[in-house]
Amino acid sequence: MRVNYQQWEKGKTFSDYLDTHNIPRSLLQSISEEDKKLLLEIRSGYKYYELLDNNGEIDQALIPISEEMQIHIFRKHHSQEYGFDIIPIVYRNQEYFGKIEISSNPYSDALKATNYPQVAKRLSMALKGMVNTKKLHKGDEISFIYMQKTRLGELYAMPKIKIAKIRMGKKEQYVYVDEEGYGYSEVGKKVAYTVTGKKKVVYTRRVSSSKGKRFGMPLRHPRVTSSFSYRRWHPILHRYRPHHGTDFGARRGTPLLAVNDGKVIFAGWMGGYGRVVKIKHAGGYISLYAHQSRIRVKRGQHVKKGQIIGYVGSTGRSTGPHLHFGLMKNGRWIDPMKVLRKKSAAGTILKKFTKYEDVTTTKYRKIEIKGAEESRKKLDAYLINDAPSYIWGKERFKIKLQDEEVIENEE
Repeated sequence: MRVNYQQWEKGKTFSDYLDTHNIPRSLLQSISEEDKKLLLEIRSGYKYYELLDNNGEIDQALIPISEEMQIHIFRKHHSQEYGFDIIPIVYRNQEYFGKIEISSNPYSDALKATNYPQVAKRLSMALKGMVNTKKLHKGDEISFIYMQKTRLGELYAMPKIKIAKIRMGKKEQYVYVDEEGYGYSEVGKKVAYTVTGKKKVVYTRRVSSSKGKRFGMPLRHPRVTSSFSYRRWHPILHRYRPHHGTDFGARRGTPLLAVNDGKVIFAGWMGGYGRVVKIKHAGGYISLYAHQSRIRVKRGQHVKKGQIIGYVGSTGRSTGPHLHFGLMKNGRWIDPMKVLRKKSAAGTILKKFTKYEDVTTTKYRKIEIKGAEESRKKLDAYLINDAPSYIWGKERFKIKLQDEEVIENEE
């Protein structure tokens, strides 16, 4: 056996992959309709593994569909037929410590210290707006902690900076980094940010806000029972599956509301989703309402925000009455709760007309970064113990062996 480490080509489909390796198309026919939708999540540039026999034929293949889940193709040795499954990706997520002494700029010095361009980019991103790099002098220090996933000794996914500490002469400053990679000088406090837009003046009147771009909730008095996840244990299938939506608990017959204005593009039965309504909205959004007991709209119908489009049920693959609500943007599933508002019914707002002025509004939001205090203590401990700064590549073979042990234990 030998292992191939490949990169998915642009424009390549799952069917093309089967044909290339002489895997019968019957495998495609055996895949459920729900899992077939996940085949569209394979993106160009994704790296995948193949295990080939002496004849160059596929024995197994692992093809990612997200950072957490992957397609598993395997040959059944008792029958020589191929099987298909979707399983979690096994990887190691390890903490690394870095320390650089400024000689030119943070990016160049971090690259030299870690031998890893992505860490240098992430560190520069975290420091942006927090530190005036022009005031850094030779001999100043920047220390930081970052997390890096590895798989079979190879870098996997982007590194994540957790915290950085800058020493400029006798002055020291911590920078706490959020999940998106942006840095903050403090956590647990409100920070100000400005929003610039147009303000209408001269006269006002009260108008309906139902045509606004903000989304409402898909039912009144929402109660979330299962959140959006790329990796969730399925209560019926008893296997890991992505959960591309949010489940709301509700009694059978509870009215379902359109989350925004749009056009109904599907109304009918959809496999494990049961009775489904799909609505296309402006901005590249499509909303999905599954497991309905009764549908109240038809395909091609235009609906308003807050309009009743059906009723809660338990049709399809369901453990009980609830709404599975999904939201897509530009063809990709996104977490609905990052978009939906708490109220879905159309309200009214005071709107000004005739004259427009540029207005800058100051708003505030509280910065919460999980584990910030723990990360600060860890970074100080690294510095007190004078830990060596890690350089990627020095322990590559050792990491490869450790990764293989983790995968053997998991699988």
